[in-house]
Amino acid sequence: MASRCWRWWGWSAWPRTRPPPAGSTPSFRHHLSTQEKTLQICVVGSGPAGFYTAQHLLKQHPQAHVDIYEKQPVPFGLVRFGVAPDHPEVKNVINTFTQTAHSGRCAFWGNVEVGRDVTVPELREAYHAVVLSYGAEDHRALEIPGEELPGVCSARAFVGWYNGLPENRELEPDLSGDTAVILGQGNVALDVARILLTPPEHLERTDITKAALGVLRQSRVKTVWLVGRRGPLQVAFTIKVPRPRKRLTELLLRTATEKPGPEEAARRASASRAWGLRFFRSPQQVLPSPDGRRAAGVRLAVTRLEGVGEATRAVPTGDMEDLPCGLVLSSVGYKSRPVDPSVPFDSKLGVIPNVEGRVMDVPGLYCSGWVKRGPTGVIATTMTDSFLTGQMLLQDLKAGLLPSGPRPGYAAIQALLSSRGVRPVSFSDWEKLDAEEVARGQGTGKPREKLVDPQEMLRLLGH
Repeated sequence: MASRCWRWWGWSAWPRTRPPPAGSTPSFRHHLSTQEKTLQICVVGSGPAGFYTAQHLLKQHPQAHVDIYEKQPVPFGLVRFGVAPDHPEVKNVINTFTQTAHSGRCAFWGNVEVGRDVTVPELREAYHAVVLSYGAEDHRALEIPGEELPGVCSARAFVGWYNGLPENRELEPDLSGDTAVILGQGNVALDVARILLTPPEHLERTDITKAALGVLRQSRVKTVWLVGRRGPLQVAFTIKVPRPRKRLTELLLRTATEKPGPEEAARRASASRAWGLRFFRSPQQVLPSPDGRRAAGVRLAVTRLEGVGEATRAVPTGDMEDLPCGLVLSSVGYKSRPVDPSVPFDSKLGVIPNVEGRVMDVPGLYCSGWVKRGPTGVIATTMTDSFLTGQMLLQDLKAGLLPSGPRPGYAAIQALLSSRGVRPVSFSDWEKLDAEEVARGQGTGKPREKLVDPQEMLRLLGH
């Protein structure tokens, strides 16, 4: 059977024991239409996982065509909506993704929500393989009393607000108090603390949204505490360069224990804003204001560590302390949501059950990025992970485990979307929006002024 597979599956259409008959290859190729030779792949999600998966497949298979579907009208996922505005160098990866999108064998279709506008079974019918790379778009709840009070919000929503994520544009964080408490000590928690404490004039030349900059200018927040259940050896944030954790620990301990010199001491004394890490503290309750209408503090249980190595756990000592504040931001992790009833989902771990990116019990369905492994690691981690999923897909292709006949790809999905009144946004459409954002930013010296309203985006495109 394998010896009869088409050339685009990766080996000859004739048995390997003898060469093709003289002059037969051109007519054989002529006989096959382009569509019949094309490996049609669909990727759901246009963040790093989606683009790196597409990049790997296009590079490794010369006749693969990849369609990337995205629910937002704009591409790039967490690179656009997650990376802090004062870290523009991290966003340079967008240039690589743009090159991928410009490939004649790749297409971006924004403003298409898989699970709502089109189902995963419909995608599987239209493509040889489907890769789910839609990330972790929800946050883990604290699950403590008072979490629902005004003045409490997720760090994820706060990041989405200052980065222009459409669903968070209505957020109105109350920055009228002098203290904010961030529950969590990961990279997102550090980003949020830094944005809260950075003088607004230092953010004016970034791509932070106009609305967020206006609110931050009025902010009265002077102190930010980052609270963690465990100790300095277990902090979740990472340093920029790949040094051992020992280096990070040394930095923390030196800062905490060394007495500052006269200059540093004077600088700290005159600083108008401050932040600190509170270790061995676990949130038990968000404390309400006297009238019960909003958050006024956090009750923390003092903890100590038990166990060794990976088994180390923070357990309460019985002591409590109250930390007054006007804003509580929960930063205890992102989590993925199920995309479609037909796709298995582990709601406890917040991932799609898979083996090396192959979705369990669903042949031809794959996953990459955070929805595959959970919300950990940096962009480079996602790149490696996505390349691995692409590799598994191509291995299955070679082994004859994917559908062997031609698939219609986007042509079939376009018909479905059209019948449902959905107008996809192409990559060239995005480039018009991109030019508009850059033009709007030029007047104020910003790299861009992000469009945050999907309806305005679609109006600008004449949709």
